[in-house]
This record gives sequence, structure tokens and C-alpha cells, in this order.
Amino acid sequence: MQEADLDGLLLFQPEGFRYAIGAPAGVATMWGRAGAAIAFVPADAGLSLAAVVSDHALTSIRKSAPDVELRSHRIWIDTVYTSDAGSIAQIDQCYRRGGATGERPETFDREVSFGLLGELLRERGLSEARLGVDMEFMPAADFAALKHHLPRALLTDGSAVLRRLRSVKTPVEIARLRLAANAAEAGIVRMVEAIRPGSSVQSLSDAWKSGAKAFAIGKGVSLSGSWDYISVGPDLSDANATVVPGALIKADVGTLVEGYSSDSARTFVYGEASPLAKDLDKILLEAFEAGLEQIRPGNTFGAVHRVVTAAIRRGGLSEYHRGHFGHSVGGSAGIEEWPFFSMGNEELIQPGMVVALETPFYGNGFGALMIEDQFLVTSDSTECMNRLPRGLQKIMH
Repeated sequence: MQEADLDGLLLFQPEGFRYAIGAPAGVATMWGRAGAAIAFVPADAGLSLAAVVSDHALTSIRKSAPDVELRSHRIWIDTVYTSDAGSIAQIDQCYRRGGATGERPETFDREVSFGLLGELLRERGLSEARLGVDMEFMPAADFAALKHHLPRALLTDGSAVLRRLRSVKTPVEIARLRLAANAAEAGIVRMVEAIRPGSSVQSLSDAWKSGAKAFAIGKGVSLSGSWDYISVGPDLSDANATVVPGALIKADVGTLVEGYSSDSARTFVYGEASPLAKDLDKILLEAFEAGLEQIRPGNTFGAVHRVVTAAIRRGGLSEYHRGHFGHSVGGSAGIEEWPFFSMGNEELIQPGMVVALETPFYGNGFGALMIEDQFLVTSDSTECMNRLPRGLQKIMH
């Protein structure tokens, strides 16, 4: 923030709020509008974090983040605290005692929320501050309303600052991503056990989910989500495809632990692979290993892309063009987050980053092959969070 000449960050995106405050923003964020939850991160490390949150989420956020200064606004959900009520009349008294009276908004009142933010900043002497806003999320209509409530503040785009903060992970984030990677890989092991002639894409997906969930339960963890892109055979979009001899089976999968998603992929063949599949696998594996050698602190993300592309070209695929060969992983709304291993990306690789490196081939009418692993960047190297062998694996049951 000092480098960007900011006095603080205002974060409206639910994932950004959770990253900054350490607690989920609450159900009101389902509407995709700014104001349901707002995190304020001051540039001055001597000042406390602050947030504007819904009354519905207030108690859980206060419990998870006791050091954060909180202001709350009412949302549509009628909630009252009735720990000692034994009658309707006593419940009614609880409403009055807790101040939970009056009409509630249809969803949430953006004007009230922004007004509370304005009060908070004025009390801290920051009404004329230079504030970074996560404009990559902020809807245009909401930004206009925000400017109305903060007329003297200089609002600028703080998205790049937030991205850089989130690109280097804390120990807690690293632990979540490692656990998520291990769960996803346990799911792949279960999926492989289920591969038989006639196995459908859906049955393999179900087996993968079952294995991932079982692993998490064994670790005393409840997964907060999962996703999979499994293809079988030559038609990559055929959800009804089944396993036959020689079929390529690609599993690109991830599980979420407290909102943090892993990302890894493996490819299998039932029976003997074709000579062409073996040739493609060799190219992808060599390109992957070449790229991995470049993932080290001080190198750039673009350098990795250039090396992987060159390796694929040497393999004979002169017209293979891919926008990126991997990315950071974390708690974003999507699977992939910035920075990317893309052409021209001069962002530096840093210790503490967790990245996924991938070398895929998608051939409609032939099938898909993919290698993808997740790595923690250390002070001088990388630590792989996956254990299964890379390259095309032959399955015979």
C-alpha cells in the first residue's frame, strides 16, 4: 500500500473480505452487489482492521475476528436472540431489548452500509484519504453510490495491491491448500480403482468425490466444495462416454478447504495407449519438467511460459498455442487466480506462493492428456504437494 501511495484498502468482494478479516462475509453477499460486507485494511499497521457487516453475520464474525472493529447493518433475515425466552410475549420483549425492531430491507440497504463506512472513516480521520477499492469486483452503479458517500476521499483501483497481497500465502493458507491437494489426489486413487470397461464419466466423478470426501473425513475436515473436469475417450464434451479399451481418461480435479481450492490433473488409459498418445505424453512430460526447473524465486512467470512453449515446439507441435501453463491457487471465486504462467507476465516468483503448473493437450476426436501439479515455492526451490506419478498411466483391472 505504501508503494501504491494508499492510506488503506476497501474490499467488497466476498473472497477479499474473508482474506482480510479472517471470517466469511455472510449470506447477504449472494446478491453480487457491493455493501453487504466491507473490509477496511489500513496502511498504518498500528491501526486495527475494521468491517461493516450484516447483523445476521455479526456474531460469527465477532467470534472469528475479535480484534476487528465492527459496524453492522440490518438485512432481510429476521433474527432475534432468545436464550431465556419461554413465551411469545418474552420473545417479543427480546426484539425490543435487542433493538431488532422496525421494517427490514428487501435484501440489504446499500445506503445504510455505505453510510456506516463513511462514519467509520471520519472517526479515524480518513474522510479525505487515498483509498484503494477492489474495482475488479465493484459494480459500476455501486461505485457511483460509494463516491457519493465518500465525497472527499480519493478512490482509486486497489485491485493490483490486493492481488499481490494474496499471491504470497500465509502458513494457514498453505496448510489449507496442501490438505485440499491431498484430498483431491485421494479421490483420484479411488477413481482409478473404479475404472472398468463401461464405466461412465458420472461414475468416475462419483468415485472421485467419494475418495476425496473420505480422505477429508479421516483428517477431521469437512470439504467446503469440490469440482472435477473428467473426460473419457475422443469426444471431450460427451458426458455419456464410457470406458473402452484404449480410451484416454483425463481427470482435472480440485477440492476446497475453507474456501481454498487445489488444482491438479492426471491422465490414464484403459489398456494399451496408441503410439500417438505415447508421443504426446512424452512431449507434455518433457515440457512440464522444463517449466518446473524455471519455477524459482526471482524468475518471472513469463519465463516459465516461454520455456514450456519452446519445449512443446521442439516436440513437433509448431502451432500449439496456450494462453497460460498454470497459475496461483488460493481462495478466489474461480479455480485459477493471478499470477498466471503466461507470455509476457513479468511478475516475479516469490517464496510463499502456491502455484499449479500444467501442460495439457485437448484433441477433439482423439482425447485429452494433462499433467498438473501444485507447488509451494520455497526460498530456493519448490515443494510438490502431489505424490501420484506424472505421465500417462496404464490401467488394467
